[in-house]
Amino acid sequence: MFSSALKSFSSNITSNYTIAPNPTSLSGPWKIFEAKKKSTGKAVSVFVFDRKALEPPGGGFGSSRSNKALSLRRAQEEVLDRLKKEASSLARLRHPSILELAEPVEETRNGGLMFATEQVTASLAGVLEERNSQEKSGGVGGRGSRYVVEDSEGGGRRRREVEMDELEIQKGLLQVGKGLEFLHESAGLVHANLTPEAIFINAKSDWKISSLGFSTPADSSNTTSSVVPISLSEVLNYDTRLPRSVQLNLDYTSPDFVVDNSITPSADLFSLGLVIIALYNSPHRSPLDTSFSLSSYKRIFSSPSSIPTANNNFLAKHDLPKEIKSSLLPKLITRRPAQRYSAREFQQAQYFDNVLVSTIRFLDSLPAKSPNEKAQFMRGLPRILSQFPKSILDRKILPALLEETKDPELLPLVLQNVFKIIETLPTGKRAFSEKGLPALRGVFLGATITKGQNHDRDTSKEAGLVVVLDHISVITNSCTAKEFKEDILPIYFLALDSPTHSLVDRALKALPLILPTLDFSTIKNDVFPVISNVFSKTSSMAIKIQGLKAVNALCGGSDEPASTSDGLDGFGVESKPKQNSSTMLDKYTVQEKVVPLLRAIKTKEPAVMMAALAVFQQVGKVADHDFLAMAVLPCLWSFSLGPLLNLEQFQQFMTLIKSLSTKIEQNQTRKLRELSNSSSAPSQSARSSSYGGYTGTNGVVTDGGVTDETDFESLVTGRKSNMTPDLFDSGWTSQPAVRSSNPTSTLQQTPDLPRFSWSSNPAPQSTVQQQRLPLQPSGRSGTVTPDQPMSSFASLTPTSSFNQPLQPQLNGLSSPSTVNKSIDWSKTSNASSARNMASQSAYNNFGIAPPPGRAIGTMSGTMMNSSTPTGSSMQPDSNSNQKQGLAKYESLI
Repeated sequence: MFSSALKSFSSNITSNYTIAPNPTSLSGPWKIFEAKKKSTGKAVSVFVFDRKALEPPGGGFGSSRSNKALSLRRAQEEVLDRLKKEASSLARLRHPSILELAEPVEETRNGGLMFATEQVTASLAGVLEERNSQEKSGGVGGRGSRYVVEDSEGGGRRRREVEMDELEIQKGLLQVGKGLEFLHESAGLVHANLTPEAIFINAKSDWKISSLGFSTPADSSNTTSSVVPISLSEVLNYDTRLPRSVQLNLDYTSPDFVVDNSITPSADLFSLGLVIIALYNSPHRSPLDTSFSLSSYKRIFSSPSSIPTANNNFLAKHDLPKEIKSSLLPKLITRRPAQRYSAREFQQAQYFDNVLVSTIRFLDSLPAKSPNEKAQFMRGLPRILSQFPKSILDRKILPALLEETKDPELLPLVLQNVFKIIETLPTGKRAFSEKGLPALRGVFLGATITKGQNHDRDTSKEAGLVVVLDHISVITNSCTAKEFKEDILPIYFLALDSPTHSLVDRALKALPLILPTLDFSTIKNDVFPVISNVFSKTSSMAIKIQGLKAVNALCGGSDEPASTSDGLDGFGVESKPKQNSSTMLDKYTVQEKVVPLLRAIKTKEPAVMMAALAVFQQVGKVADHDFLAMAVLPCLWSFSLGPLLNLEQFQQFMTLIKSLSTKIEQNQTRKLRELSNSSSAPSQSARSSSYGGYTGTNGVVTDGGVTDETDFESLVTGRKSNMTPDLFDSGWTSQPAVRSSNPTSTLQQTPDLPRFSWSSNPAPQSTVQQQRLPLQPSGRSGTVTPDQPMSSFASLTPTSSFNQPLQPQLNGLSSPSTVNKSIDWSKTSNASSARNMASQSAYNNFGIAPPPGRAIGTMSGTMMNSSTPTGSSMQPDSNSNQKQGLAKYESLI
């Protein structure tokens, strides 16, 4: 609404202030808008009056030259002059109980008026109207507050509830009484129109007097004033052409004006009494209902029964509090001015005689008190803070205390009360963020002392730092992580950098409380270097110990002793929250920064050693196993042998050493076992591929478990399936054979084996089955080295070019074809056949004939003899048979 009318209301205020588009409240003819100054961001309230509000509902009286139109215009001009007087009076009258003017009144281009004051929440009339609505809706909680203000964070708008409990009323009335005393005695003026619309409640919950448009010097005043006196005959006559809001309100007017036609200061006290009745009445309005008629007013005061007195409950429709009814109102609502309280006497009334009101009065006059009185007041204040309403604590007492933080002598005492209030308030987070943080930042960081200039350090600020550290948990719970990092963490670093050991000790003790608020990067890059520097440079053993505890907290540990219960005792164990991993140092920092810090410890004091042991326990949880073995265990052994340790402390070191050693051993064992398993798998595969499966009696077992039916010639020449593979590659390229599930049945199906002329008789199947040689392991390269020396092998000489496979030579024949023809398959002996099978089974995959050395024959014979049962049909080899077979074999190759 307001933004659409900015052009018509164009002024200096609209240029320098950011004004809300909608009014927050109304007061008489004024619409009140929230605003902020563009240059400073200071919050103010802008009062706007639209001249169109003075136009009669019918739209005028015809011709502008008529007498009625001229009279109306004259009346409108008088109203404008009175409204200008209201704003200009605020500029002249400066008092804590008078509304403070921020920008003087200005005329807009359409003839309206505008001025700015301190930020106000509402007028008292608006608060009473809202209470009426709430009571109609079923109580105070029946509906929300209609007073909406801008959020200080810029994140939207929120409703501001205006409390109206007994202490708020007492405090407000006391402030109004102070304002009237100032007007009457210092300014020599009478307000003359003191109504709920003339009283404003600011953001601090203070009551302020305004609406001074009808203010006038008293008839008996001797004070020289520039204010033009009012004419009672004019202001008392109600003009129906003008709004009621711009005329004198007869419902709150003293009979001094109407009946006696006299302007006296006591008339304001009569009006104040009617305001008090309106506070407790239901509905909340004056007991006088005159309908702006002088005759109705005079009729009320013509009869004793209609005059508000204690006998008729002062015409209130609701029971009044006993103290107000018996002692206060009889001194205000009385026909004779001389029987009324003066403004000064009003403040001394019995109604205000209680400790809470007296505390507020003392707080208001605190700047004028002596330092000793201030200190005594601050020491006693915590005992009664819990008795104050939350609204007064938030809006009245807390801001007043924060103003006193500028006094270095009172700083520790003030901060204790401030933190107690923050803990008490349900809106403590908002109050601390909006009010507490700026005050702390201004006190401790406003004038930062550079390094090397702390010779004349402020001990009072150090005492304030102690209070801040003692309430660090309240701070972490009342501000965001960003606010803590930007505003509180620098204050914490000031405490760590202090030359006072007790302050540094408190700062180190507070570290575990602030870690959950910080992120990992801040902990690693900002906090840990400072803690490390303090630990390295200090000469105090107490700080050394607290520094190790702080490092332990940075590594994820705690000061609580480890539980020795195994959990089987039947008692419930409280589960402790685990340390957040984001607040722990990473493994690199622990290994490269923390452990060297521990190694550099020179002292052997048991307290320092045990604090270091706690850090090593955390290191053991995150460090690598090789780092534990090479760097941590030697340091632990060195610390454990300290000459000052007792038996129990030494045993604690040994417990950790054994635990870490076991951890390292288990890890290394597991690694070696995994390495062994991973290397044995390919070895087994290579072994199967190299040997191609188990061999039969006289040949290679195929996939189906049946002996290859090819003759010996095809086997040794390599000419299988019309292919001529290299004889030396036959063992590597062949597919591995699969062992038969029943080798006995396979051997029974084996056809007659081919025999050489020098072969012995074949052994029985049972004997052959027992003569199988076990597989020999092979390396990854696919080569096998037999047990015989190389000298036992006969040299291989090819009969033709090297591109031909090796062929056996029989009886001096060099042609391969003669080999096939000279082989006598029927003359092989059983013994020779069995021996050849035993030797061939181990070498048939290498493409060469087995060596004829003595060791092989001995080995084969030994195996055959050990495996041949008693009574076997196999004939033992004679020397002649061996020589004959060997000669024929040599002639073959």
